[in-house]
Amino acid sequence: MTWESLWTALALVLVIEGLLPFFSPQSWRHAVQQIAQLQDGQIRFFAFLAIVVGLLMLWL
Repeated sequence: MTWESLWTALALVLVIEGLLPFFSPQSWRHAVQQIAQLQDGQIRFFAFLAIVVGLLMLWL
């Protein structure tokens, strides 16, 4: 993986992350409010799951 590939991947993540608040700010606000109500352990679990899935995708 080159630095150019890394920057491209990060740029793509930012574009994807920006789609929901751009097209549906009300839904995004509701989702953020629900996430804010989760316990720390639940947030850590979903973050860990995202890391594992991302690493598996890179490995494959």
